[in-house]
Amino acid sequence: MNQANFTRRDFFQMCGLSAVGLGLGSVLAGCGGSGSDSSSSSGSSGSGYTLVKKGSLTMISNFYFPPFVSMDDKTGDFEGFDVDVYKEICSRLKLKARILPSVQFDTIVPTIKQGGKADVSIGAITITDDRKKEIDFSTPYLDSNQSIVVKKGATATTSDQLNAKGMQIAVQSGTTGESWAKENLPKATTVPLDDIIQALTGVQSGLYNACVADLPVTSYEIKQAYSDLEIPEGGEIATGEQYGIVVSKKNPNLTKAINKALKAMKKDGTMKKLEIKWFGQEV
Repeated sequence: MNQANFTRRDFFQMCGLSAVGLGLGSVLAGCGGSGSDSSSSSGSSGSGYTLVKKGSLTMISNFYFPPFVSMDDKTGDFEGFDVDVYKEICSRLKLKARILPSVQFDTIVPTIKQGGKADVSIGAITITDDRKKEIDFSTPYLDSNQSIVVKKGATATTSDQLNAKGMQIAVQSGTTGESWAKENLPKATTVPLDDIIQALTGVQSGLYNACVADLPVTSYEIKQAYSDLEIPEGGEIATGEQYGIVVSKKNPNLTKAINKALKAMKKDGTMKKLEIKWFGQEV
């Protein structure tokens, strides 16, 4: 997961964002559509792409990455910026939204590559050369950076201080945050975890010295639920990443259709409205 050029730090000191729940709930949600028929079928008339379930755009993600993707702990509904983007794409392609239960982040690319389970994945997934060898990405729809998160009052806060024997750096497995930590903090121990919530909670409890993860996510979570954590001075890492929607290489016409929808959403102001809804202002 990752992004590019989120250097607008004041943007991420977001005001008035609605809290996003993280509880597990129903395994199917969206703008219509359910069912378990996994047979491949043609897409909408004349589309030229295939779908796991006829008439539906089936999506998988790791739903522990607010404000992009998460689950409401009361209703079990999936929500977030990326969920809204996905539902809007469904509407424009005249397809029903079909969201599968949360999966581990590092299983997403292999699952889409293999096919048969899901058509797409969206959830702050960074476009990288290695991933592009396995699957296709849509055009970028959002930029970001990485960040270092520590407990307030911590003595080790810089990359130089954290790059030492005995330091424990929490990351989400399979993310570019993990890649950055391994490359730039080689003397420390990088600890891959299932999701960002485990990583932040581990730093909060003192189990880990720091966490490396996407800046918009850590900024959001610190504001919403982890007030005793902080991104220290110099903790914003300018990695220049971009997010894209993951699609199988065997389904190029679906990628084209999604790109067309994304372009239209930017042109008509829909993307701007969603950014304001979830981030407080246009990114």
